Amino acid sequence: MIEQEKRPLRILVLCVGNSCRSQMAEAWFRSLSAAMIHVRSAGIEPSGYIHPMAEEVMLERGVSLGNQSSKSVDRFVNQRFDYVITVCAEAEDACPVFPGAAEKIHWDFKDPARSKGSESERLEKFRQVRDELQNKIAEFLQQLNPDTHPDPQSSLTL
Repeated sequence: MIEQEKRPLRILVLCVGNSCRSQMAEAWFRSLSAAMIHVRSAGIEPSGYIHPMAEEVMLERGVSLGNQSSKSVDRFVNQRFDYVITVCAEAEDACPVFPGAAEKIHWDFKDPARSKGSESERLEKFRQVRDELQNKIAEFLQQLNPDTHPDPQSSLTL
């Protein structure tokens, strides 16, 4: 009997602007899951850019956002996803219906782009969200496949 090849899981990560949280989450999914996940991120009201501090703090962990871009959720509405993950309350409330989405998940992370203070204080908020996302995604991947143990401290740049 020929075993059918398993397709990668399809995940869409949503936030409002698609400039920080969802971009970092997309990169972490790629970094921690290798080829077992096909991930995209989008925004309800996309900013049109990736926040430079998000790029900076991800590079500190060896993960690049260089091949990513800010895009609208409208681009993905007719696509099938196994999981649609919202990473802010605004996106959860405005999330469109995705036909065939197996599961909608909400993780609420504070928007580091709205943080106040000096540049170093703002960078620290970005680092905090980066690390929270990394840990949450590693935990999620562990629940999906308990035989693998993604190390939240590793960073495979893909």
